[in-house]
Amino acid sequence: MREVAEPTSGAPRTLADLLPRYDAFILDQFGTLHDGTALYPGAVGVLRAMRAAGKRLAVLSNSGKRAADNAVRLTRLGVPADVFDVVLTSGEVGFALIAAGQIPATEGRRRCLLLERDGDGTLLDGLDLESVPAGQADLVLIAGSEGERRPLESYAEELAPLARQNIPAVCLNPDRTMLTPSGFAFGAGQIAELYQRLGGAVTWIGKPYEQVFTAALAALGHPPPARVAVVGDSVEHDIAGARAAGCAAWLVRSGLIAGADDATIADECRRYGATPDGILEGCA
Repeated sequence: MREVAEPTSGAPRTLADLLPRYDAFILDQFGTLHDGTALYPGAVGVLRAMRAAGKRLAVLSNSGKRAADNAVRLTRLGVPADVFDVVLTSGEVGFALIAAGQIPATEGRRRCLLLERDGDGTLLDGLDLESVPAGQADLVLIAGSEGERRPLESYAEELAPLARQNIPAVCLNPDRTMLTPSGFAFGAGQIAELYQRLGGAVTWIGKPYEQVFTAALAALGHPPPARVAVVGDSVEHDIAGARAAGCAAWLVRSGLIAGADDATIADECRRYGATPDGILEGCA
């Protein structure tokens, strides 16, 4: 595997510098465009410039919430509603797959333990699933984490009996770490990994897995993947997923890797077997 390239004179340094190189962009949300509470400097300006240049734009987020919820979040943060061609989430893709009967683990199961954030049960609206306590569940949907206020051990206590009963789980947000107003906390991906350690089976939906990139490319009109740039702050999810989908891959030095030096980033690339085309310093 090639090493991360050292920056050279004229090499792209910001998201704005990529504009002439690609026809379409798939952009991560948390840690790339905003920190969960505010947009990064220059984000709106570069998005408007991309739109003005006729680029196709998609946000692809490892969020267990529906896409409309994330579109509203972006609007509230100050992103114009007409900037993107599509806002897509792992939760939205998972919802569609469950509704279409395309996730074998959910077939014939209606009583669902839904793990989410902020008491948000809207993911189940329109699905033939009923939210029930753990003791009544025949399916686990892991859509979010309350890691900043609930210890991982409490999830283990709740989930261990279900794993022993071979109750299947679907993880709709593979992120292992999440940004919160108070800092980093464990994400839904760590809860799903915990369930696997307890002996449970997990179906994964989200970056870096194929389904979400296939959906994003389809929503952008099926451009040639080599003409599409995926930009994000996670080697594990954004860069590895982009490489598997045949897209260009650009890592942005914010969010999860803010402050990381080149050696640390190179270690991440070796760990996940994926190297970006380059490293950006920010939006603009």
